[in-house]
Amino acid sequence: MTHLYLWLLAAAACLVLAWLLLRFARERRYRRRPFVAAAAAHWATLQPPTEAPLHRICLVGDLGAVATDGRDPVLNLLQQWMRETRAHGTVVILGDNVYPTGLPPVGHPQRPFAEHRLDAQLNLLRDFPGQVVYLSGNHDWNKGRPDGYVYLQAQETYIRHHLPRALYLPENGCPGPVALPLAENLVLLVLNTQWWVQRGPRPLGRSHGCTADDARQPFEQLRELLEEFRGRQVVVAGHHPLFSNAVHGGKFTIKQHVFPLTAAHKRAYVPLPVIGSLFPAYRRVLGAAEDMAHPRYRRMRRRLLQVLRQFPGTVYAAGHDHNLQYFFRRAVHFLVSGSGSKTAFVQDGGKATFTHEHKGFFSLDYYADGQLWLHTWEPADNQGTPAPSPFRWQLTPPTPPAPARAGSAG
Repeated sequence: MTHLYLWLLAAAACLVLAWLLLRFARERRYRRRPFVAAAAAHWATLQPPTEAPLHRICLVGDLGAVATDGRDPVLNLLQQWMRETRAHGTVVILGDNVYPTGLPPVGHPQRPFAEHRLDAQLNLLRDFPGQVVYLSGNHDWNKGRPDGYVYLQAQETYIRHHLPRALYLPENGCPGPVALPLAENLVLLVLNTQWWVQRGPRPLGRSHGCTADDARQPFEQLRELLEEFRGRQVVVAGHHPLFSNAVHGGKFTIKQHVFPLTAAHKRAYVPLPVIGSLFPAYRRVLGAAEDMAHPRYRRMRRRLLQVLRQFPGTVYAAGHDHNLQYFFRRAVHFLVSGSGSKTAFVQDGGKATFTHEHKGFFSLDYYADGQLWLHTWEPADNQGTPAPSPFRWQLTPPTPPAPARAGSAG
């Protein structure tokens, strides 16, 4: 009997090893390469209109670890985008603006370092004649710790003081939504998704300047706004994605299965095969506070999807995962643009139309005839030279012309 147990144990170990080797070989084939689903394989043949867009939106998230020496590739690429766009554009910063814990209160030993990183962004944005909108992410709330609201208030105050014309939305850490018209028939709706997953104090009610009195009301307010703007192009922005092929969506590399301690320290290469798979399993099933599987995140995601699916053509843009992803699910477009300063593993395939583990951001180009185009911007070098785009896509076709009235002159 003992020999049988040993044989079964050895067979199980061999199966696990074979699975790990197969997964590793597959990962090596697609890691850091752009993935485009078969249905969009013809993307390069599609050409946007030749005239200038009526308005452009830059969606860039997780800028919190940008280089501050003037050689940051994404900041320099963003500068190139702003030069081309000028006043007819909006830059939306999708949260996690300062790593690792946002902007600490005055007097904290890490405050000068955090200010320096934030200043690198604000100095770049200061000369942009278009609109600038900042959102907050979990790191801006001190990684979701109970005192995170103090950190959020410190960052909002700092940005308002050093870049007064920028909007920090929703104000005062409220859940939102906040509506911001950008151009004719183009509207941005902003949500503070961290509000639903935050531990500790968070503002609620009119005494804090919020329009919502309970956790469910913002979803109804979002539905009402989407109904009010039905027929227009609407972009909803929040920090947390609703679909993701990356870590917050429960996708992990083989390295994370075999060397799980690298999640805490990047050099902790202590092999823990089999046992190490318990960590990804936990993140996939139960989830840390920043994962889709976590109960608070899961409830928020379910309610948001219930609202968004009632309004086909809506675009939902987020950061959080450090890569570029595009999904089209049940007539709604979902973007993940979180590689402003870091990159991390993203799995190909699944429900995704496009994924890429690369620094960069997405841009939405809106045209006078109603077309909306998604463009991928990725730096080729530290000077911000744009690399050849790995993907672009038409999200919204031209608006059909209104039928002529009977009896009109012709």
